[in-house]
Amino acid sequence: MAKWTRNLFSSDIGIDLGTGNTLVYVRGRGIVMNEPSVVAVNDKTGQVVAVGKEAKVMLGKTPPHIRAVRPLQHGVISDFEVTQELLAYFIQKAQGDRSRLLGPRVVVGVPTGVTNVESRAVRDAAMTSGAREVFILEEPTAGAIGAKLPITEAVGTMVLDIGAGTTDISVLALGGTVSSKSSHVAGDRFNENIIDYVRSEFQLAIGERTAEDVKVEIGAVTPLDEVLERAVRGRDLATGLPREIILTDSHVRDALSVSMDSLMEAMKDVIEHTPPELLSDVLQHGVTVFGGGALLRGLPVLLAKMLGVPVHVAPEPLTAVVRGTGIVTEDPQKWTDTFLHEDAILAQA
Repeated sequence: MAKWTRNLFSSDIGIDLGTGNTLVYVRGRGIVMNEPSVVAVNDKTGQVVAVGKEAKVMLGKTPPHIRAVRPLQHGVISDFEVTQELLAYFIQKAQGDRSRLLGPRVVVGVPTGVTNVESRAVRDAAMTSGAREVFILEEPTAGAIGAKLPITEAVGTMVLDIGAGTTDISVLALGGTVSSKSSHVAGDRFNENIIDYVRSEFQLAIGERTAEDVKVEIGAVTPLDEVLERAVRGRDLATGLPREIILTDSHVRDALSVSMDSLMEAMKDVIEHTPPELLSDVLQHGVTVFGGGALLRGLPVLLAKMLGVPVHVAPEPLTAVVRGTGIVTEDPQKWTDTFLHEDAILAQA
């Protein structure tokens, strides 16, 4: 009865608070939003001009008094006030005209290894934005739940979450994290690799949005059966004039090679710190990859070759984390062991 009454007067929300995009799940409705984690602020008035998709189109195009900013850097809050505005926008928009008498319970996915201060900042931002209760769990755990992996069993489960700001690598068992590592070698770093490569090899300056488009359209980390090409326009560093070049998947592969090596080292480090009993499970069942980076062509093949274990891409890898937070909203007490410590105590209360 109490649960039915709470559902009537409140709504529960799961949030994948990402550096690049924020996804929102509302219990009973599914994923309702997927928008860029960008906020445009007028420095003269201090007012928020735009949030999400409307703000992203302003990146690099604003006059001096308007800032289009990403308040999360490398997966953590770098601007608390702007993050409050971001969360308030998503929470209010998620509820829409279905607003309840009680504020929503909110489950938020955060990167592996966040500090207590960073975790508290996320919690405070959500509470300030109208949440009644806030539960925080690490994104690899949320993604594993969303991919329906057996993380509550006595079986080692290894996951790789490649987001925009961070890549999180974890080995999970019995609802907890056995070994993990967080790296800044992620989607944004891949964009930087492409920008630097084009500048070095072609003496052409391109922007972040162009690099992102190149990565998505022709990005690959292993040779492909068919050559992919894309025309890229930028500023010639010698003349200062516009110029166009043709990039191929081979160029992108060369650009990303250093980052791929760093990613392999991070994964090997996690494996080295995994108990042998759980490592045997990983060798048998393999690694599950999700996040935007999972869509890089040839990534599973490269990882399997370098690590010597099977590698699988989770179904709908872009939404695995938010679907996991959504599953948790159904019954938070069931997932108490997966929450960060303070939230686990609250869930049991």
